[in-house]
Amino acid sequence: MPGAADRGANASPLSNAASGAGRRYPRTCRLLRRGDFDRVYREGQRRSSKQFVVFYRANGGTESRFGSSVKRALGSAVERNRIRRRIREMVRLRRQEIAPGWDIVMHPRRTVATADFAALTQELLALLKQALA
Repeated sequence: MPGAADRGANASPLSNAASGAGRRYPRTCRLLRRGDFDRVYREGQRRSSKQFVVFYRANGGTESRFGSSVKRALGSAVERNRIRRRIREMVRLRRQEIAPGWDIVMHPRRTVATADFAALTQELLALLKQALA
């Protein structure tokens, strides 16, 4: 009887580069504490686009740190978690294109849950490049 490896169960049609397997999103690149979020809101600046509101503040470090806040008004827990996962994936895939040295908090609008992922990614990157320039 052939094993799983013989049937190609572990083979992926995508290469590691295409699947994003080499891109990490470590804890050091995330805003995790309430105080960090509050500091960005109090001392930072704000920009908005059709899909996002972004708050940002220089952190004096060598890496940018990212956080997101999804309000209950955006839907059920399932919908809010989907929005969080989409934002986290956008940042994970394109983190290297965002200027280092910033704390960034993203507030999505309701349409982020269903909008085209590639278009959302482009909009978020454009908004961040405009804000951090």
